[in-house]
Amino acid sequence: MNKTELIAAIADAADLSKKDAGNALQGFMKAVTDTLAKGDKLSLIGFGTFSVTERAARTCRNPQTGKEMKVAAKKVAKFKVGKQLSDAVN
Repeated sequence: MNKTELIAAIADAADLSKKDAGNALQGFMKAVTDTLAKGDKLSLIGFGTFSVTERAARTCRNPQTGKEMKVAAKKVAKFKVGKQLSDAVN
């Protein structure tokens, strides 16, 4: 499913126009992005939790040349699946 198909599915499920569903999806994505950018986490009970974790700096090897490279530390977004979503998929 791509973004356009998701908007159509939201519009059908919530009895909204596609424009309103698109605005709702944009609002949701902005809220998640802003929350994670502040370093907070967002929990949707039963669905899952969005959070930010820090990945430590590390040394890795280029598979083509065999040379060692340093990879800088960075923050990454993480999603942990909730029980209801997990049960629905299984």
